[in-house]
Amino acid sequence: MLSTSARLLRLVSLLAVRPAWTCGELAARIEVTERTVRRDIARLRELGYTVDSDPGPWGGYRLRPGTRTPPLILDDEEALAVAVGLREAALSGALGGDQAALSALLKLRQVLPRRVADRLGDMDAAFVHTPRTTEPQVPPGMLLELAVACRRAERARLSYGDWEGRTTVRDVDPYRLVHTGRRWYFVARDVERDRWRTFRADRVQRLQLTGRPVEIADPPDPALLVSRNTATGPYPLRATVRLPVPLDRALRIVPAGVGTHRADGPDATVVELGGPDAERLAGYLLGLGTPLRVLAPDSVREALARRARQLFEDNADAEP
Repeated sequence: MLSTSARLLRLVSLLAVRPAWTCGELAARIEVTERTVRRDIARLRELGYTVDSDPGPWGGYRLRPGTRTPPLILDDEEALAVAVGLREAALSGALGGDQAALSALLKLRQVLPRRVADRLGDMDAAFVHTPRTTEPQVPPGMLLELAVACRRAERARLSYGDWEGRTTVRDVDPYRLVHTGRRWYFVARDVERDRWRTFRADRVQRLQLTGRPVEIADPPDPALLVSRNTATGPYPLRATVRLPVPLDRALRIVPAGVGTHRADGPDATVVELGGPDAERLAGYLLGLGTPLRVLAPDSVREALARRARQLFEDNADAEP
């Protein structure tokens, strides 16, 4: 049985990780009676924690946003994991910028036990990083707003700048954030068009929650949706090709960020990819250096045949 103080800390920790809990759920997690939970909630309120509640058997408890939580206590492995994660975020820009991550890392290093700091130093000496990407970064505050919108399942009004620089305002139902290694993408349902969309997070100018809860029905695979949309759009031309290799090899020839793949039996893969025009798509396909067949469109097939004939003619009479 937990002591009262340990139980209160456990209760606050649970309230901080989910928007709401029923009394029964909290009782089951802490392994006490619902009466004890209600008594502990009253103690937390006396200590200054703002815990809101909804009446009725299906009502719940929630910690009001902005309420202070107890000091964070990490064991050695957890502290090392957090420090490594912050350092990688600062170096890669995965969180949209390096200043917030660097500031948090410096604060954490000051309080790390010597044994943990030494282990982190050993890892620093062993790691080598390639240069940072020049892709546009997402402000950390905006990334946090998008994550909160996905978690709260609440309709939002989105101001977004498209690839041509035009700004549009639309209502969306937030679903997920996807990081491809280069960029962050916001996956949401466009309410007016009733269609699932992917939005580059660095182009989101403003996001305002409307307070209207939404229930996501039949959501897409967010990673697959991002992969498909980044591979084929906003290119004006799409091509479908068949590679006579299994899916795993096809993914090495045409990366997932360039095309979308589906197995065509055990020994072949159909890939869809986009490009600005038939000539440049044909040039890309020829540069793959692998047998393939263009299934559609005819313009890409003809451009590829022209390039192949020209390549053959340029080398047919070449001196050894």
